[in-house]
Amino acid sequence: MTSQFSSTITGVPRIGPHRELKFALEGYWSGERTGDELSETATRLGDEYADTLLASGIDSVPSGGRSYYDSMLDASALLGVLPRRVRTIPDHGGDGLPAHIDRYFATARGTDELPASAMTKWFDTNYHYLVPELDADTRFTLDDAALLGDLQEQLRRGVPVRAVLVGPLTYLSLARTTDGSDPLDHLEALFDTYAELLPKLPTGWVQFDEPSLVTDVPEAVLDRVRSGYLKLAQAPVRLMVSTYFGAGDQALRTLCGIGLDAIGVDLVTAGRTALEAWTGEELLVAGIVDGRNVWRTDLCVALATLRGLAARGPVAVSTSCSLLHVPYSLDPETTLDDELRSWLAFGQEKITEVAALARALAGDTDQELFDAASSALAARSTSSRTHGDTRAVTAKDRVREDFVARRHAQEQALGLPPLPTTTIGSFPQTREIRAARTRLRRGEISAATYEAAMEAEIAEVIARQEALGLDVLVHGEPERNDMVQYFAELLDGYHTTEYGWVQSYGSRCVRPPILYGDVTRPEPMTVRWFTYAQSLSDRPVKGMLTGPVTMLAWSFVRDDQPLSVTADQIALALRDEIADLIAAGAKIIQVDEPAIRELLPLRLADRPAYTEWAVGAFRLATAGAPSGVQIHTHMCYSQFNELIESIIDLDADVTTIEAARSDMTVLSALRSSGFQLGVGPGVWDIHSPRVPSLEEVRGLLDAALESVDPRQLWVNPDCGLKTRGWEETNAALGILVRAAVQARAALSAR
Repeated sequence: MTSQFSSTITGVPRIGPHRELKFALEGYWSGERTGDELSETATRLGDEYADTLLASGIDSVPSGGRSYYDSMLDASALLGVLPRRVRTIPDHGGDGLPAHIDRYFATARGTDELPASAMTKWFDTNYHYLVPELDADTRFTLDDAALLGDLQEQLRRGVPVRAVLVGPLTYLSLARTTDGSDPLDHLEALFDTYAELLPKLPTGWVQFDEPSLVTDVPEAVLDRVRSGYLKLAQAPVRLMVSTYFGAGDQALRTLCGIGLDAIGVDLVTAGRTALEAWTGEELLVAGIVDGRNVWRTDLCVALATLRGLAARGPVAVSTSCSLLHVPYSLDPETTLDDELRSWLAFGQEKITEVAALARALAGDTDQELFDAASSALAARSTSSRTHGDTRAVTAKDRVREDFVARRHAQEQALGLPPLPTTTIGSFPQTREIRAARTRLRRGEISAATYEAAMEAEIAEVIARQEALGLDVLVHGEPERNDMVQYFAELLDGYHTTEYGWVQSYGSRCVRPPILYGDVTRPEPMTVRWFTYAQSLSDRPVKGMLTGPVTMLAWSFVRDDQPLSVTADQIALALRDEIADLIAAGAKIIQVDEPAIRELLPLRLADRPAYTEWAVGAFRLATAGAPSGVQIHTHMCYSQFNELIESIIDLDADVTTIEAARSDMTVLSALRSSGFQLGVGPGVWDIHSPRVPSLEEVRGLLDAALESVDPRQLWVNPDCGLKTRGWEETNAALGILVRAAVQARAALSAR
């Protein structure tokens, strides 16, 4: 049996340092690449990453590099529980891809006839996972050929690979059922299925990921988890259970002393305490290098912590979580100045830190590397780039006039019909738009030429919306590469990377900017584009901004001051922007907060403090708007039922919410809370390429009307349309408008 290891990372990225898997996937979906080409790309990326880890001195390599979309979806495929609606799709074969791949992609993306599965955020990160669909009759049936083949190939190459699987508690805690049954009813059956799998695995080590163990789990469920892992610990493998995104105290109390070989804990997110239950019997895989943020590790402090732990029992050095959450390497970032670069560590640099700490723990310290880390951290703490003047905020700055008075003023100012139609903000980012942005960046065209091209795109988007009959328009955001990056490029205190891509879901990648200092707004950011768009139409055009919490959540945020302080700094910059938009004639301004659920602490006791500052930052940004100006916000791919009171507290006049893919589950929360503000539960799932039928959209709209007063209800897609094509966009929006017109007629006939 394989011996203990000294260094590892919790999980691997898979999209590729240059987004190779993204382009291979999209080429395969479009028919421009073969299955063999897709398989070869995924295999090569996994092999190269494993080789990088070994070359850096890592002596245990986690599997997972050859995933085509998402690890939760991989688990559903492995367990034979892809949704029932896709099970009639025949096996795929003959070109290097798994036999289930067509069912797998149908689950992720839908087909012309079949909807995709729901997708939501992975705990409190900006990564999305595909939600498993189960029911009371679900039976797990192993489909393990692809997994076993991948592991055998890594072993053949001499890689000390560690099989990584989604743990039973986490898989079921994140699943949904189609019949109202409890997913955890399947907990014992899933442990039994994994017990069947473990003897078949060729690797010495097997890792089960159980981040759900850092959440609030009832004691009765913890007892069942303990019993399940006690059974798995009897298998002829070395078993590791890994937790992350929070304190490991609950996991250690549950799992220590039952025969596991290793337990992984996050020593970054929750601090380096709460390890009392560990008595040194198991290998402690200490996640002491931050896997979610990009700041350099204080190696001296980390080594002292590791030495203290090693005095109690065996310790291996690791990242706090998978490195899929950070970019691959600092090397390509040519625009980083030396000072800021010295403060940072991307994926490759974190691997180097892990290996260096493991060597130092064994007595071989790279003093030059340790000294460089200490010097950089000291310089960061005193740099003038990280601290400047701040503005005072009072309680009055966060309060608007009563909503009833605002609604009356807005109805007078806007004159909208019942069930007004709108979109969320972005329209298709065509090849022409992306090419113009690239040419501007390369200096091949002037700023004036670029702006003229963007004006032409805006004019087309406005004309298309008017032709479709939408009531409230948007300018389409052609000038924005990303809803956070765009603003980060215009705010002081941010740095935007050139190649800092991370996976958001499937082939979708984002480049989170680095928020390193106090945030200020040098000049207006959106007024120029809004003014032009509004000049083209008599219908109201929304001003479009990204909210303070989302600016935090989708950035690599500074870790040297409370998030609440940084959120207020961003809010003040947005408050100034809103004032300038109003002065330019904006009557509706949307401040998007799709990530407000994302940062919600995983344990209930920590949530009130978060919601207080998160809501407060949004209100600070928007409360300066007069009553006649309508403030919208947008939220997507989150479980809103548990956050409904905070959504009410935001006090936005209209909230548009993802609802189509989740079958309008948010409606029960709206109904039970007595929600009285304006709301637009999405009626078109834009993350699937399929165009919904009129009957589908009417069905969702009718369901919304059963829970929401017609005076409150808006009709809109789930999210922005940046990733969609014009053909499907025109078709789906045409159906959306027709459904709204029909519903208005039905209301007037009552």
